[in-house]
Amino acid sequence: MTVIDFKPQIEARQDAWIARRRDLHQHPELGFEEVRTAGIVAETLARLGLEVQTGIGKTGVIGILEGEGGDGPTVLVRADMDALPIVEENEVDYASQTRGTMHACGHDAHTSIGLAVAELLSAERSKLKGRIKFIFQPAEELGTGASAMIADGALENPKADVALGLHLWNERPLGQVALTDGPFMAAAGDFTIRISGKGGHGALPHLTNDPVVAASQIVVALQSIVSRNVSPTDVAVVSATYLRAGETFNVIPPTAEIRGTVRAFTRDMADLLQQRVEEIATGIAQSLGCTADVEVAYLTLPVINSADVNAHIRPALERAAPDIEIVTGYRTMLAEDVSYFLDAVPGTYFFVGSANSERGLDYPHHHPRFDFDERVIPLAVDLLASAVASYVL
Repeated sequence: MTVIDFKPQIEARQDAWIARRRDLHQHPELGFEEVRTAGIVAETLARLGLEVQTGIGKTGVIGILEGEGGDGPTVLVRADMDALPIVEENEVDYASQTRGTMHACGHDAHTSIGLAVAELLSAERSKLKGRIKFIFQPAEELGTGASAMIADGALENPKADVALGLHLWNERPLGQVALTDGPFMAAAGDFTIRISGKGGHGALPHLTNDPVVAASQIVVALQSIVSRNVSPTDVAVVSATYLRAGETFNVIPPTAEIRGTVRAFTRDMADLLQQRVEEIATGIAQSLGCTADVEVAYLTLPVINSADVNAHIRPALERAAPDIEIVTGYRTMLAEDVSYFLDAVPGTYFFVGSANSERGLDYPHHHPRFDFDERVIPLAVDLLASAVASYVL
């Protein structure tokens, strides 16, 4: 394996990469609407000499960097591009110019980092063994962008041997990396329970089959899933987040609706949560003379990192940034549809700490004041480029 020190190139180019991130931040686009962003990505990759495919998964872009140094693996590198429907509250000169839309999760940086890695590694084309397949994905926030790209053939021609990606993470300070084996981020699902009963006058409840009572008991009973059906050594979340019924004080309505989210680190646990939500809702509704129509749909799979891939790239990360702190036990119940790529291809997805509390750059992801210490951009570029290089150089 050839070890390359990317720091001179990073030092020379980091201001341009930060400027690109700020431009993308000023012009955020929601999922499957990333037309401007995808155009910048495609133009940049083409200028670097990559084979470019556009319109994959509607607005996704793929760039293939073919090596000239002989046979080798195909490494998939994934970055997401979409923003969120949030009104930005940051008072910075690069604030969003599209009111109601904001890069509040760091995808503007992910896109800039992905393009920077393509820039660094395309300069090493003559030494590169194998190829790198850069995937710039739309609609991560919708949970459907990865599957849309895969349905359009993103994993074919060529097929990848390993998949890598990263996420800036404001729950961790600059200088820390989370590199966790196995389950890392949760599968995320949503549920809707529609309860039908018999409405009537609030003063005559004995003549009704009250869906409000049924809904109330279902919400309480759902909390028993984690406490009584999930082993104390396992982790899961069931949260009822929406309850709607009725229009006025003296009328028992004929229907009620409950919505919420379920989270799990394994497919078996995800199946268990779905089963118990359905059983509890239908059982309680029936016992009170009502019916329940239950829908549980998982938007993402759990993000499962390969221990072998982590062991392979860790020395490269440590060489690139000897002062970083690598945390190996970090997990979160938040979700990411990169899980679909990692379900198909062995790989890893790691977090790079991006918070700086002293500068007030520590608001959480999806907050209207989310921002991060931009020194993380050259660091993340170095880490990701070095991880990829460990396979192809």
